[in-house]
Amino acid sequence: MQPTFVLVHGAFANSFSFAPLQAELGLLGHRSVAVDLPGHGFAATYPPAYQAPQDAAGLATAPGAVKDVTLADNAAHLIGILERAKRNGPVILVSHSRGGLTATVAANQRPDLIDRIVYVSAWCPVDLDVSAYYAEPEMATVDATGLASAMVGNPAELGLLRSNFRTADPVVLAAFKAAFLADGTDDEFMVFLNTLQPDENLDAGTRDDRARPGSWGRIPKTYVRLTEDTSVPLAMQDRMIREGDALTPENPYDVRTLTSSHLKWLVDPAPAARLLSDVAALLPAER
Repeated sequence: MQPTFVLVHGAFANSFSFAPLQAELGLLGHRSVAVDLPGHGFAATYPPAYQAPQDAAGLATAPGAVKDVTLADNAAHLIGILERAKRNGPVILVSHSRGGLTATVAANQRPDLIDRIVYVSAWCPVDLDVSAYYAEPEMATVDATGLASAMVGNPAELGLLRSNFRTADPVVLAAFKAAFLADGTDDEFMVFLNTLQPDENLDAGTRDDRARPGSWGRIPKTYVRLTEDTSVPLAMQDRMIREGDALTPENPYDVRTLTSSHLKWLVDPAPAARLLSDVAALLPAER
């Protein structure tokens, strides 16, 4: 039976960014489902103050749909989709960036729904919480200054993270491009930037949300390294792999590599689609 790829987006993103990848997977004969986590996609909030001309004060205080959404909410939503996908045969769960947190919690809770889990430069915390990883040496090369300058409002008051992706500040735009799509053209960068939504939920998990050997650890797993990624540097990706392998040495990662920044693999998805097609071939012939 053909597997279903279930695709989970990262922070400030949505299912829309997977459309080109889904087209390539479809042309290779694969079925896929792109997930919108709660408060994302058509459930997202784009305050009138976010439009042009922008109202900075209004943008800093406008309510957002992801307020108080938790990682548990994200995982429950994903599990519901996995349950439906599993009715049609094997499931390959693919997560990108912050989406790895949701994928990991879902795998901890329902390993029976996942035939293989794939992390594409994604967070899979094992030894530390994600917030603690940011203080580790592997993240020392990440330039958070420009990114932080685009943040709007007080997260504690808003109950969410808000970023002004429609800024015209050339310094901030340059920082965004360097962090996410340095290997893309300026036009590609601006197109992708305009697919992002301003709000993201605050909950990045706790110790209880780290990968667990008895459930997550039973699932065959692949880690796709992105060599040009400067927002989740290669050193941190390799650390995720080492920690996962140490947690379940009897079930190590199948490690693949793409020459890509954090987003280029989505902008130019043919190589990633071929890689995922190869990963699908790893599934047993009979389930």
